[in-house]
Amino acid sequence: PSLSSVLNELPSAATLRYRGPGVLPWGAEEGEDEEAWRSMQTSADATHQELPEPGPSRELPWPMQARRAHRLARDRVARGAGSTGAQWTRLIRRSKEKVREGLRSLQPWAWTLKRIGGQFGAGTESYFSLLRFLLLLNVLASVLTACMVLLPTWLEGTPPGPPAPNASSPCGSYNPGSHGLVTFATELFNLLSGEGFLEWSPLFYGFYPPRPHLTITYLCAAFAIGLLYLLLILHRSVSGLKQTLLAESEALTSYSHRVFSAWDFGLSGEVHVRLRQRLILYELQVELEEARVRRKAAVRTLGQQARLWSVRLLLNLVVLALLGAAFYGIYWASRATVTLQDKPLIQRTPVLKLIVDYLPSIFISGVNFVLPPVFKLIAPLEGYTRSRQIVFILLRTVSLRLVSLLVLLVSLWSQITCGGNEEDERCKTCGYNYKELPCWETRLGQEMYKLLLFDLLTSLAVILLIQFPRKLLCGLCPGALGRFARTQEFQVPDEVLGLIYAQTVVWVGSFFCPLLPFLNTVKFLLLFYLKKITLFSTCSPASRTFRASTVNFFFPLVLLLGLAISAIPVLYSIFLIPPSKLCGPFRGQSSIWVAIPESICELPQTAQNFLFFLGTQAFAVPLLLISSILMAYTVALANSYGRLISELKRQIQTEAQNKVFLAQRAVALSSVNRAL
Repeated sequence: PSLSSVLNELPSAATLRYRGPGVLPWGAEEGEDEEAWRSMQTSADATHQELPEPGPSRELPWPMQARRAHRLARDRVARGAGSTGAQWTRLIRRSKEKVREGLRSLQPWAWTLKRIGGQFGAGTESYFSLLRFLLLLNVLASVLTACMVLLPTWLEGTPPGPPAPNASSPCGSYNPGSHGLVTFATELFNLLSGEGFLEWSPLFYGFYPPRPHLTITYLCAAFAIGLLYLLLILHRSVSGLKQTLLAESEALTSYSHRVFSAWDFGLSGEVHVRLRQRLILYELQVELEEARVRRKAAVRTLGQQARLWSVRLLLNLVVLALLGAAFYGIYWASRATVTLQDKPLIQRTPVLKLIVDYLPSIFISGVNFVLPPVFKLIAPLEGYTRSRQIVFILLRTVSLRLVSLLVLLVSLWSQITCGGNEEDERCKTCGYNYKELPCWETRLGQEMYKLLLFDLLTSLAVILLIQFPRKLLCGLCPGALGRFARTQEFQVPDEVLGLIYAQTVVWVGSFFCPLLPFLNTVKFLLLFYLKKITLFSTCSPASRTFRASTVNFFFPLVLLLGLAISAIPVLYSIFLIPPSKLCGPFRGQSSIWVAIPESICELPQTAQNFLFFLGTQAFAVPLLLISSILMAYTVALANSYGRLISELKRQIQTEAQNKVFLAQRAVALSSVNRAL
């Protein structure tokens, strides 16, 4: 048979029209190149007229020659037409690309992250990228706090001092600050606990005076910062979603994408080239390991599947029992702190008082230090892929960290509201427990301040007292002791969850401790350089890597979960708990939110009608209908894209069938020729 007849039998012979303009048919002779080129030019010109918007030629799903012809035709049409609209469109597009490249070049530590990714893998690089992102969030929050809270506080005059020691009201008395001779030990205790000279300072809520404009800016700053957090985290999550969907789809192009498209031909210098080679090597190792685990799972028998699911069920029950015990311990520690603080021995001994004050923080840090390694030992026993193991470790660790923080907050709110019993003698007069907590907002801010400070001290202690001595022991002792110490690896899940936990603490406490984002900025800046030094001096590349797309999407998703959890106690405080009557900008109000309607009533009548209209059903129902229509349109568009992706995958499979068919026919023809 002739070559043309063989090629016409290919599965894709009837689908050439889907392969872009100018594609030569199977079996075309080389002498037809010039005619084919003219065909490409004609097709490209015609196709360019059909395109709704002149996008980049490199994004078209065509062969290279067809894309080059399309680009030349587009440039020729642009030069010939010279329309003002087309010129402005090209100018705006190029300006956007230049601005995007300029912003990318201004990103701090870009070279450091590239070096980390090349030497330690994409997972470790994602940790430092997340740390840089959180640092940006805290810088923006600090700027907004300075503009909307600190400046209005001093622009209207110097804030008044603390209440007089003999001042009293139906809600008790509040005497912050240190009195009399203060020793160095007391000052150090005040610095670590947020009491004394720090309690009546711009660091905490109680310092700010009840001025009309300040109440609005204080509350608006909290909502503006929360909205900014939400938008930036959503943007980061969506940008990583595309990579995750492609990686989890088990597409046939995972290897070819890295082999043919992962190289950056703009690299110069041996160091950059080696880093890029290592990064591609890590990604291929991850793909091969994932494929090996999937092949192993595909050949399991029914009995093996049942045994595996039984093991998973048992291990999950163990995990739930450990989490329940940890949460009960945290609740007990927070309740014990209140009862122990009134003991005379504790009051007379500063060290014991400091330990009692830090008892919830110590217990939370201890649980977070002990249980994650246990989760890490359990995950490989469940038979999941490396990426799935990382996800389960993260889910369990984030449940431990965030829910432990939530348990602590529930315990504190139970003390503030007398367990929700409004008829309790401690809460009946003022709506909150004014006898034990005369300024409960400052007390909450102090708890978050102590959690942040203790987390920083714990990180420093681990680096200085565990990691560096372990590295020295491994290098100086080549025997059994050195092998026992062994070279340590950078534990990405634990480190990432530590960042998310610290940021969640800041989100909860920033309303009650306005300068907490600034303190967290300093902490993250210090942590970046300490972790970088630790990484390059004491850690070795991970023996088992994991997919970068998983962390690029899952880490911001967990961060979004932390933001949602932190919003619950803050919104509960704003809408339901009466503010303290002796401190803060909202003193004397029935609730913190009341300041917003009262401020609206001072506006002109037209503005009042418009703002109150936004809260009526006449606005909410049309908004809900429009949102539903937009959501339905988005779902339909996503389904159409999904069908298009499925069609493209079928075309790729057809191309693979072509190769198999040609190989089989070639073997058959060669056998026939040998027989002749």
